[in-house]
Order: sequence, then C-alpha cells, then structure tokens
Amino acid sequence: MNPAIKQSRHKAAFTIVELLTVMSIIVILIGLLVPALNNVKRYAKEVRQKAQFHSIEAAIELFSNEFDGYPSSSALDGHPTDKQPYCGAMKLCEAMMGQDLMGFHPDSDFIRNGTDRAGRALYVPDTLTARRPPYLPLENANAYKLRDIYGPDNVNPFLPDIYALCDVYTRQVKTGMKVGMPILYYKADTTYSLHDPNTSPTPTDNKGNIYNYWDNQMLVMLGKPWEEGLSDHALRDPERFYKNTRNHKIRQPARPYRADTYILISAGFDGEYGTADDICNYEWKYTE
Repeated sequence: MNPAIKQSRHKAAFTIVELLTVMSIIVILIGLLVPALNNVKRYAKEVRQKAQFHSIEAAIELFSNEFDGYPSSSALDGHPTDKQPYCGAMKLCEAMMGQDLMGFHPDSDFIRNGTDRAGRALYVPDTLTARRPPYLPLENANAYKLRDIYGPDNVNPFLPDIYALCDVYTRQVKTGMKVGMPILYYKADTTYSLHDPNTSPTPTDNKGNIYNYWDNQMLVMLGKPWEEGLSDHALRDPERFYKNTRNHKIRQPARPYRADTYILISAGFDGEYGTADDICNYEWKYTE
C-alpha cells in the first residue's frame, strides 16, 4: 500500500498542549475583558446617577421658586409640640412628589403623619385640587417606601410607609425588592458659618454649622439592608461627613461645598454612604 495513502486516512487533531495553550489564552482574555466591562458598567451607572441629580436639582429649583426657599432637611418633623423623626431624605421626597406621590400640598409643614399643624389631613384624595403637581415624573423618581427597602420591622424610629427617593444603584435587598439606597438631602443654613463636627450638633441644633449631619443620621443608622444585622455605613461617623463635605479649596476657616444651597449624596456602586465611590452634587473628594 502506498504510504502516502495510508497517512491520509488519519484525521488531523489538536494535541493536548495546543488545547491547553488556546484555553489559557481565552482565560487570560476573559480576565482582561471582565474588569473593563465592569468599569464601563460602573461609568454608565455614574452617568445615570448624575443625570438623576440634575433632574432633582431642576425640580428643587422649581419648588424654591414657588415657595421662596428650599425644602427643609431637619431630622425631625414640623409638628409644633410633638416633633417626630422625619429626615432630610424623606422631606425631599415629600417636597418633590407629596407623601402619596400625587403632589405636594402647599400647607405642609413636613409633618410625618401627613397633617398640617391643626391636624387636618393633607394627603387624601379630597385635597388633590389644592396640591402642586409632582416636580419629578413618577417613572423617574425612584420613590420607594422604607418598608420596601429595609423591611417593615427595621425602620424604627420612622414610619414604614414613608417614601424616599432612591438612587440608580439597585440591588436585591432582604425584602425581596430590587432598589437603590435613599438619596440623602441636606439643606444649608445660611445663618451659620461653621463646618466643625467638634461642635457636637444635635437633631435640633446645628451648633453654628451650615450643615447638620443629624439631618439624615437616623436614616444612615438603619444600616445596609442587604446585609445581615443591618451593618453600619461609614458616614455614621460625623467626622466622615464633615471631612467629605468640606471644600478643600478653602483652608481657613473650614467651609462646606455648596454653602448656600443644599447637598445630595448617593451611596454609589457599593451601596455604602461615606466611601470613595459616593456620588454627590459637588466635587466629591474622599478623605479617610
């Protein structure tokens, strides 16, 4: 038999070494590609978050033009005698959407049970004609009840059915919902000039600070709703808040960014307030 004909009957195949080489190259390429894709994904989310902030800022300006001032952000509600926890993030949502997402009532003093100072219910169907239309489109507002974010038994001292505007960094939380973290809102008090955590502010007294970290502190202390035990956020430390809202271009005296308006803070990609990837409506410079 012709040797050439006999050799042609054997099928060509890759050797083990060749297969391992190709597989190694594929693994290396995947290892290079996945981080790049993750970076693109994170950048796209950051762009979406900043766009959401632009929408909120435009809505806040509309509110300010109509009511001659920005919404309150104080830690407690506006009840004349029995003030209850109702923080900046929740007051922002009420101002933009109303407590039932059907519009803000002009007689509101940001009382968490939805009444005015005389005890009259403001957020009921009978008052719709007196309300302002929502300043944000409902489909873009990312408004969720606290019970949907943290669970109905984990929102103390707040009421579980209060809404907050949430950021675009959605994740699965223990309630089964896929939601972002509430956007923190702090209104500047332009009657003061300090930016110093050592003054020991309280929920009702800035102690001379332009911003009071207590405005959202009780919400921050609810922790991370996707982790067991609702573990702490870094921003729980008041020093972290004042360091990372300080305008680093001004050395003495210490001054915050946006000292005459307001601050918005998203927990960012990692979902934790007070870390390097937070997104804010100013130039965030993370400081340990």
